[in-house]
Amino acid sequence: MKNGSVQMLLIMFMVFFGMMLMTKGCQEPQTEGTDNQLQQEQNYSSNIIDSIRPADVRYVADFLREAGTPNENGSKTFNYKNVTLNLESDTVVTGTIAVNDSVAVTYDQIVSNQFPVSLSLNQKSLAVSSLREAIAKARDFQGFARHLVPAEGTDTAEVTLRNEALSLKFNPKGGIISEATLLKYYTYFPEATDPEKVDTAEVHVWRATDNAHYEFTLRTAGQQEISTRDLYFTPKQVSDSVVEMTLDLPSGAKWGYRYTLRSGEHYLVNMEVIQHNVGDIIPPSMNTAQFRWHQLMPRQELGRTFEERNSGIWYKYVGDSPEGIDGTKTDSEKLDHSVRWLAYKNQFFSTVMIPHKPFDGGAVAQAVQDAKINPSFVKDMDAVMIMPYDNVSDVACGFDIFIGPNLYPLLSSMDDHVAGDDDLDLTRLIPLGWNWLRWINTIIIIPIFTFLSKFITNYGIIILILTIIIKILLFPFTYKSYQSQAKMRILAPEIKAINEKYPGQENAMKRQQETMALYSRAGASPMSGCLPMLLQMPILIAMFSFFPSCIELRGESFLWADNLAAPDVIFTLPFSIPFYGSHVSLFCLLMTASNILYTYINMKSQPTSADMPGMKWMMYLMPLMFLFFFNDYASALSYYYFLSLILTVIQTWVFRRCINEKKLRQKMMENAAKPKKKSGFMARLEEAQRRQQAMLREQEKANAKRRR
Repeated sequence: MKNGSVQMLLIMFMVFFGMMLMTKGCQEPQTEGTDNQLQQEQNYSSNIIDSIRPADVRYVADFLREAGTPNENGSKTFNYKNVTLNLESDTVVTGTIAVNDSVAVTYDQIVSNQFPVSLSLNQKSLAVSSLREAIAKARDFQGFARHLVPAEGTDTAEVTLRNEALSLKFNPKGGIISEATLLKYYTYFPEATDPEKVDTAEVHVWRATDNAHYEFTLRTAGQQEISTRDLYFTPKQVSDSVVEMTLDLPSGAKWGYRYTLRSGEHYLVNMEVIQHNVGDIIPPSMNTAQFRWHQLMPRQELGRTFEERNSGIWYKYVGDSPEGIDGTKTDSEKLDHSVRWLAYKNQFFSTVMIPHKPFDGGAVAQAVQDAKINPSFVKDMDAVMIMPYDNVSDVACGFDIFIGPNLYPLLSSMDDHVAGDDDLDLTRLIPLGWNWLRWINTIIIIPIFTFLSKFITNYGIIILILTIIIKILLFPFTYKSYQSQAKMRILAPEIKAINEKYPGQENAMKRQQETMALYSRAGASPMSGCLPMLLQMPILIAMFSFFPSCIELRGESFLWADNLAAPDVIFTLPFSIPFYGSHVSLFCLLMTASNILYTYINMKSQPTSADMPGMKWMMYLMPLMFLFFFNDYASALSYYYFLSLILTVIQTWVFRRCINEKKLRQKMMENAAKPKKKSGFMARLEEAQRRQQAMLREQEKANAKRRR
């Protein structure tokens, strides 16, 4: 019995012990997880204590004491994103760190590591990281840190200045010009596809929404670099023409911008960097400041080809001529010398930064935008410039900013409005051809064009009158050219007889001598017809540069052309032709047809040469090539060339009626009968020909001896 009881107790003990082992085995994973979580909480608590160090706690109090924003109750505040810190007394810091819209942690809870039980690990981590970021920003921006967010009660709406020509908007974020609108010009992209919008869509030369901005990089007393782009300025409209964007700094210091826009039709904005009592915040050793300017250049024209080609970065070294980066390239340049001005130029509009004291140098870069990827922009432009900075003066530095059209008289007048001994040469922003051709446009074409536009409003008529004036100026050369062609036609039978009398390559020298002798006796020269044409070429090339760059023609209509500064598209093909495009320009077709007509008349009036039978077809091929070349050009240019060719055809017809070729032949025969003294050139030419003939005879004799 006893033994049985013992056995029963032993069995019961074994069963109980087995159940204990089974229960422990099932509970061990849960216990292990709980232990790990507790360990993580302990480790995280340790990390929290480490992240907000005592030095950070002391710095927060010192920072709020020196740079916090004063409140009406005597406390000082610092706000950054979701962090608010207050200095209630000399050393007592309070604050809240928002985790989300409904949960917040106090500054004391983070510093003492006494978080509410309801907070999750992620929420605690977010609160700590937010506070650490706020402290880091306070260290970096020091006295400027209070302006990392808008001050409480500050109006963050944009401020506007406006005159008759220009409208400017200023954004408190960064204190910059956020939008510049030209009130007298309209954009043709993309609104040009909708005629109802063309007259209402003004040109936005500068717009922050298109990633256009500028900023200064300043060094604080702690040698930290800060960007003014990160700061919120307080706007103040001083008057109808003056706006100030300021930053209130510790100890009564101030820093900011003052913008002045003159009334009337002016495109010049004066920007000054103003400051007061900043010696404790910006060190006196900072005698230069970095200025960065970035812009995505927006499209304004319907045609991209010329807008892209004529847009880019331009600059002018002090005492030198302006130069720029090729508009067709993605490129960068380092500017090693003093820079008088820096410009971001479009085909018809420009923004020019003209510092009161020249830049000390810098670097610029531009990237051509892919039309398929970024169709609304033509260039991405960036500049980092170094400019003198006066830490003591109330005006540390400043700019005159030109924001306006590339209008020659306007750009030429900027020297009268901007101080400085060095000529600005802003007219170089207008592409008027090579240096040796610019004087034709600047001295002849532009003054005539400007004068006519004062009395005539239709630019198609102005171009017609301008073409007639140019034809009158070139009349003596044209008449001389036709007279020379008439002489060559009269001598054509004699020249043909000489060619028949001395056929073959072996008589080439004799044939040339006889021909030159005939020209000399008759008083004719084959070059006399070419020289007048060569004298006309500079004007034709100058006009080639003038019309695509003439902003006065932009948006002006004539006949079927809606915009003389763009192609006059009368029909769009459902496909694209290589080198021609998909649109059809009527003025370009008319120019080609008149060119073929002129070539036909000109070829008939000149003697044909048996030595160059392919020249005839080459002369007809050139007008066809111009058809492809000019199809994408401004319709004003094709219209001008069309008028010029038609007037030339009319002149040729008049000359043919006025010049009596019989009398001209008789006069040439009289000249041939007169004894003539050979010119030095003709004597030298004949002597060279005799020597060449003698050498040929000696060579023939030597060849004959070798054959024997």
